[in-house]
Amino acid sequence: MDGTNSSSQGRFILLGFSDRPHLEKVLFVVILVAYVLTLVGNSTIILVCRLDPRLRTPMYFFLSHLSFLDLGFTSSSIPQLLYNLSGRDKTISSAGCGVQLFLFLGLGGVECLLLAAMAYDRFVAVCKPLHYTVIMSPRLCLGLVSAAWGCGVANSLVMSPLTLRLPRCGHNKVDHFLCEMPALIRMACVSTVAMEGAVFVLAVGIVLCPLVFILGSYGHIVRAVCRIQSSSGRHRVFNTCGSHLTVVSLFYGNIIYMYMQPGKHSSQDQGKFLTLFYNMVTPLLNPLIYTLRNKEVKGALGRLLLGARGGGKV
Repeated sequence: MDGTNSSSQGRFILLGFSDRPHLEKVLFVVILVAYVLTLVGNSTIILVCRLDPRLRTPMYFFLSHLSFLDLGFTSSSIPQLLYNLSGRDKTISSAGCGVQLFLFLGLGGVECLLLAAMAYDRFVAVCKPLHYTVIMSPRLCLGLVSAAWGCGVANSLVMSPLTLRLPRCGHNKVDHFLCEMPALIRMACVSTVAMEGAVFVLAVGIVLCPLVFILGSYGHIVRAVCRIQSSSGRHRVFNTCGSHLTVVSLFYGNIIYMYMQPGKHSSQDQGKFLTLFYNMVTPLLNPLIYTLRNKEVKGALGRLLLGARGGGKV
């Protein structure tokens, strides 16, 4: 068994919250409700953005993709977590673990880059309003989304096999509720210094570089807002940009904390709850943040509901 991965022929055991059996039933109910609300909320955002002609703009094109990503990101692990919480079986197949790791890394990377594309959209809208429709053409928007998907998937194609190939010497117990990279790195029975270095380098490219771009974009936006004379104009800009900034803060805060200190240096219990937060709470809050702070989305949702009611009466 020296240096081999016997678990690759069988199954992994996701320990999750099994050391807190009294908490599992409570978590099951809370996570189930949150997951259903996440599905409903993000599906509604996608539906509204696609059906309402007034929302066929670059901003809502990106927002619909963000909601689609949140659906995939959450669904990559929450159904398995609910299954494990509902009974004694805590296992996941090796293939299932690999798919879960690939989706989690890939979709997380895509979301980092998509948030940067959304920041660029807001930068052009505020700082270059007269050229907005020319710069943010459908071709550029599609190109930005395609680049985000391509880079996110490429990152996952590199990191997933490297993580799964680490020698585990027969260990198959994952001290987490999903097959996440830091938890799998901790299982290795060899030095993971080189692996953690590779994770850090790729995290800089896929996490920090987009974040620096976002902060730079909002630096220009703040300077532009300071030059706006009317208070209503400033309020309108803060409304549209505030939603995006809130989402960025929620998502990036947890991602940076988790992935800039991978492996054995991160607290296992703390990591579980942080992962649960950005895997469940953030996708749940995103539709609420964009709906409550955005009159256009609320208006479109109202028109959609009124149209459905009107159609039902005919």
